Amino acid sequence: MAERLVVDGDELAHFMKQLRKSKSSLQGIRKALMDANVIGLGTDDLDCACEEFQDDWRYGTEEIGRQTEDLAEIIGKSKDSYREVDRALDEALKKAGAGKGNRT
Repeated sequence: MAERLVVDGDELAHFMKQLRKSKSSLQGIRKALMDANVIGLGTDDLDCACEEFQDDWRYGTEEIGRQTEDLAEIIGKSKDSYREVDRALDEALKKAGAGKGNRT
């Protein structure tokens, strides 16, 4: 039964790396857009809408970055927990197998 449950620790580590990379990419985009000046693009309404969008974009990317980092940490803890459980299960199965051999 334990042979069917497989957790690829390397794949989880790669996923964590990609999440952290995406957070850095979002920060880079946000910094690049931060200096963009929206004044004078058109009407006052358009300028105002652009400013609001930029504020929303900043907030949204910051939230996505925080949540991405939180998810990466959770995945890291899960990966460590899976490895610990896998080692403990392996040891328990070895002990159980050794114990059966002594009884016969």
